[in-house]
Amino acid sequence: MKIIAIEKELPDSKPQDFKDLSEREAIEAWNLYQEGFIREMYFKADQSCAVLILESEDVVEAGKTLQRLPYVKEKLISFDLIPLKPYPGFSRLFKSKYSHR
Repeated sequence: MKIIAIEKELPDSKPQDFKDLSEREAIEAWNLYQEGFIREMYFKADQSCAVLILESEDVVEAGKTLQRLPYVKEKLISFDLIPLKPYPGFSRLFKSKYSHR
């Protein structure tokens, strides 16, 4: 399942906390990318906020796997997780006209 993960910085986090963990965070993000869990990584254009495209069994498993990230583990950030499914709309348009039965 594809999942969009949008980062939220938690209220008690301090800039120095991020700096202290930044190398470990990058290494673990790279590991998750190499494992195929993180498929794509972005920052929002209007703010320093990560947006990840994940591949996972479900949202629960994705949340558990994200706990491997030091920023999450140390409660500096969390993620809103949005599960995705394939868009079925085209079948409504083309089903009768181009059906291959």
